[in-house]
Amino acid sequence: MSESLVTVAYIGAIILFILSLGGLSNPETSRRGNLYGIIGMSLAVLATVFGPRVTMAGIPWIVAAMVIGGSVGLYAARVVKMTQMPELVALMHSLVGLAACLVGFASYIDTSIAYTGVEKTIHEIEIYIGILIGAVTFSGSVIAFGKLSGKISGKPLLLPARHWLNLAGLLLVIWFGREFINAPTISDGMVPLVIMTIIALLFGIHMVMAIGGADMPVVVSMLNSYSGWAAAATGFMLSNDLLIVTGALVGSSGAILSYIMCRAMNRHFISVIAGGFGTGGGTVVAPADGQPAGEVTPIGALETAELLRDAKHVIIVPGYGMAVAQAQHTVFEITKLLRERGIEVRFGIHPVAGRMPGHMNVLLAEAKVPYDIVMEMDELNDDFPTTDVSMVIGANDIVNPGAEDDPNSPIAGMPVLQVWKSKTSIVMKRSMASGYAGVDNPLFYKENNRMLFGDAKKMLDEVLVALKA
Repeated sequence: MSESLVTVAYIGAIILFILSLGGLSNPETSRRGNLYGIIGMSLAVLATVFGPRVTMAGIPWIVAAMVIGGSVGLYAARVVKMTQMPELVALMHSLVGLAACLVGFASYIDTSIAYTGVEKTIHEIEIYIGILIGAVTFSGSVIAFGKLSGKISGKPLLLPARHWLNLAGLLLVIWFGREFINAPTISDGMVPLVIMTIIALLFGIHMVMAIGGADMPVVVSMLNSYSGWAAAATGFMLSNDLLIVTGALVGSSGAILSYIMCRAMNRHFISVIAGGFGTGGGTVVAPADGQPAGEVTPIGALETAELLRDAKHVIIVPGYGMAVAQAQHTVFEITKLLRERGIEVRFGIHPVAGRMPGHMNVLLAEAKVPYDIVMEMDELNDDFPTTDVSMVIGANDIVNPGAEDDPNSPIAGMPVLQVWKSKTSIVMKRSMASGYAGVDNPLFYKENNRMLFGDAKKMLDEVLVALKA
């Protein structure tokens, strides 16, 4: 395949990737967006493998690598549950970072192309920055995977003088970068390159360990952005225009998404990176004055079914608890049954519900919940005063009225779903434990609120049986 034909194929792949991003922005067009992405990536891989830069001797190695990677991908797609998607996404981000590191080292020791003068300096800067971004992405994503999967505590780890440590690490990276660029030989340059890589790996670990559970959705989108810039850096190292453009698309879209997530939490991006906010979740928080915040009103599955049966307008607010209990299919069955009886049912989705951007949308789509009744917070908040029953399934911080009423609350100013304004709100939880922000929720003690304690899947199954009776 000629160089010009490869360029045309790359342009076609870039167009398909842009169409893919556009399709993925809406649940109704997401399948088409996925298809565009698959076709674009297939075109890009074929153009690269059969292009002029790959010899026949290299094709068996590439095919073997693709078979191994494809087999792992197919296995993961079959085995990983929808509730495990956040940690899978984090793990995939780590692989992009690792690839950037490996390509950087390989590019540095490759003597087949000799650079001189300014070209050599520019190439070495590309390698240095590419490995730096890749190492931070790799180690940070591995820690994020551990936190999301529960293998590492979600509580922020705050080292003494952590900001000074970060600053010292940055200064060392700059100093070793100077040593790397001025190194006369490859062996001399390898020492500062390896030291910088170790510093970058430690920085990625330190950065994500300091971030609490409440900010994990932002961390996932942030690492998505980092992986894109790592891919772009790899493109510069390999002089591959497609990788540069594709990496820039992923990096910029991830950065925009991170901004949207921060705005939905009323947080600044820098304060998220600084860390220290939130807990590992599941902590029972005592009020500041030590006195009980109020009395809760428990409710059973039968009473819940009666309230739903008598309602005309119902809004369901899903949270991470629904994902953990894998209750989305039962939620769909309840929704289907209520709609068949002429009851309006809609879903309210908060931008940071769950453990990654779009987590709840993915779960509801997998359970076949119609797209047209799944609505964003801004589309739904004005409708709560005319809603008969608001049902909160495993969510906490995103329905906390303290965000609006208490200026001293850690989540003050955060936009929340105003479920307490409905005629009756029902909160499904295992216990009175706090959410990932680690603050008490006044919603639990409101007169029009009821608490349905227990495993979400088990309790919803009982509600479904009662509705059918």
